[in-house]
Amino acid sequence: MNALRDNLHRVEEAIAAACKRAGRSRGEIELMAVSKTYPAATIDQAARLGLRVFGENRVQEFAAKAGDIAPWRADGAIAASDAPIFVHLIGHLQSNKAARAAELFDAIDSVDSLRLAERLNEAAGNLHKRLPILLEIKLSPEETKAGIDPGSTELAQLFERLPDLHHLHLRGLMTIAPWGVPEDVTRACFRSLRQLRSRWAYEHKRLNFDVLSMGMSGDFGIAIEEGATRIRIGTALFGKRPPASEQQADDPEDFAADPEELAK
Repeated sequence: MNALRDNLHRVEEAIAAACKRAGRSRGEIELMAVSKTYPAATIDQAARLGLRVFGENRVQEFAAKAGDIAPWRADGAIAASDAPIFVHLIGHLQSNKAARAAELFDAIDSVDSLRLAERLNEAAGNLHKRLPILLEIKLSPEETKAGIDPGSTELAQLFERLPDLHHLHLRGLMTIAPWGVPEDVTRACFRSLRQLRSRWAYEHKRLNFDVLSMGMSGDFGIAIEEGATRIRIGTALFGKRPPASEQQADDPEDFAADPEELAK
């Protein structure tokens, strides 16, 4: 736990520095700990250090450890005497896994099609819950990146339908910057999402766009400067992950769309 504590301290210092540069308050930034590939024991350690929001990439992987962290969830024994933790799905989700995802996760941050939104709405209704979601917007030319094209008919249709999907609660937007590009390209990506959020919030007043989830271990400082309200930090907290060949994916499509692996 000492290593994790030290890493968290360094991340918090970097967040504070970015907030100072941007003239923002630390309270404006939500830190999501990306716990994919790490065991339930690591999530337990992080929760004991005060981390409360976690990101997972795959339905099957999280299902295998969900039972072990149940005491930290909203109705768990530990959570009853402390703030609970919330686990979001941040990886690509196939629509045929929507029901299981709606059951397992507290939020889905990677909605990228109308079909998926409709499946999640139906699943959440069956569970008598209202499921928070983010729309994943594709602002990178890389073909392997998931997300909805911001100028697509699909997105226009999704905006039109969302107010009637009563078991979903749109909270905002998520994107992943291109990997291995100059800082100005990364900055432009994040700025573009912020500008799109402002335009869409004006055009779709029945929808909520409060959350801007952007920035990972290598670029979260830039993301904060460009308006991120949620940053997704994995490696900088938990250390380097095992090579891709040692990781297990639900299926090839899930693995190919893994945002942190694509950003290495």
